[in-house]
Amino acid sequence: MGPDAWRMDTSRLCLGVIAGAHGLQGVVKIKTFTALPEAIVDYGTLEDAVGNRRFVLRLVRVEKDMALARIEGVADRNAAEALKGVALFLNRAALPPADEEEFYHADLVGLVAVDTTGVRLGTVRALHDFGAGDLLEVLPDEGGQPRVFPFTREVVPAIDLAARIVTIDPPEGL
Repeated sequence: MGPDAWRMDTSRLCLGVIAGAHGLQGVVKIKTFTALPEAIVDYGTLEDAVGNRRFVLRLVRVEKDMALARIEGVADRNAAEALKGVALFLNRAALPPADEEEFYHADLVGLVAVDTTGVRLGTVRALHDFGAGDLLEVLPDEGGQPRVFPFTREVVPAIDLAARIVTIDPPEGL
């Protein structure tokens, strides 16, 4: 199984990734994929990508859009630093259904991307947020460099999860 294979498993959702240690007391920095960084502690026990390790989090505070949290059993910087890069998952059944006009990122990955005339652009590979809003990454079918589109209603006017298709209306120049 490749390093990104967990991205295709929609029965579990990645809520965040441990970015490293913060301080000397075992606190970790977590890049969260929740609507609010502090919400990552609201879901109970989280698991690693394969479900072997479990993590009980307690929020310390939010700093620079990262959750700072204590993990049960992690008491020093070395133990916290050893968790760097660990993705934190939750079984999808524990989450409420997405509201209308809302989507879990995992539901979008793997969808076929087409333009407004129905021409296939490729496959959605990821959704990114670098601080200026979500970006939809599409990998062309014929290979080459992925294309990135703003994930806005104007640029992505339609998402049909049942048909597994996302429609993209690229702005001029993209």
